[in-house]
Amino acid sequence: MGTIITKDKTQIYYKDWGSGKPVVFCHGWPLNADAWESQMAFLVSHGYRCIAHDRRGHGRSEQPSNGNNMNTYAADLAELFEALDLKGTTLIGHSTGGGEVARYIGQNGTSRVAKIVLMGSVTPLMLKTKANPGGLPIDKFDEIRAGVTADRSKFFMELTTPFFGANRGGHKVTQGMRDAFWFQAMQGGLLNELDCIKAFSETDFTEDLKKFDVPTLIIHGDEDQIVPIADSALLTSKLVKNATLKVYPGGPHGLTDTHKDQLNADLLAFLKV
Repeated sequence: MGTIITKDKTQIYYKDWGSGKPVVFCHGWPLNADAWESQMAFLVSHGYRCIAHDRRGHGRSEQPSNGNNMNTYAADLAELFEALDLKGTTLIGHSTGGGEVARYIGQNGTSRVAKIVLMGSVTPLMLKTKANPGGLPIDKFDEIRAGVTADRSKFFMELTTPFFGANRGGHKVTQGMRDAFWFQAMQGGLLNELDCIKAFSETDFTEDLKKFDVPTLIIHGDEDQIVPIADSALLTSKLVKNATLKVYPGGPHGLTDTHKDQLNADLLAFLKV
């Protein structure tokens, strides 16, 4: 394990495995870096250096009451890049982590980034607005806040059903997948997780996406019940220049577990191009 101390004195935990060209992973809400372990172990075995951090307020990182927003998440990521002197990096983000990646590029450009992967990403904007009529109404996110506040342990366990698509025919969701999700979710701070709901749902990444100028792979399941594909990946692929969109038929939000073999193969192929 390793840690960095950010400019606002927040300790950020990260894991750094292997050697070779760097691949940096940004996790979804309310998880932590462990959500990427299957992909990290696989890519390490193929000669890549894999790095994943716990976003502030999540996992083993500190849980400050400040900075729980996309601008600060991206700034923390930039400090990790600088501390480890990462260059020629493939930057991969899932769900909220996709927004973190987009805002990082919006703030810092691609001088340290060679390729980007957005998977189940919240980009360009989840919330329904006049400019984004296909988004989800604020009531949906208020319901999430209410559920987390009332009994987050129960809420997170129940969330595993749509997250992994366990309510779809032919699923292969195990209790182990559910337990791992719950365990990671319960490591985060309640205040931080509540603040992060606003960050992932109300931040508009449209202008950030327009600044992407490196090869970008967009992966999304067409049965994603958390971040519906029509108003996320399909729109994102139009905003990012020359992006490649790969749709997983029947794929849910939690592709890192439910489709890990396919995902691992796709990531490796993209890295080798």
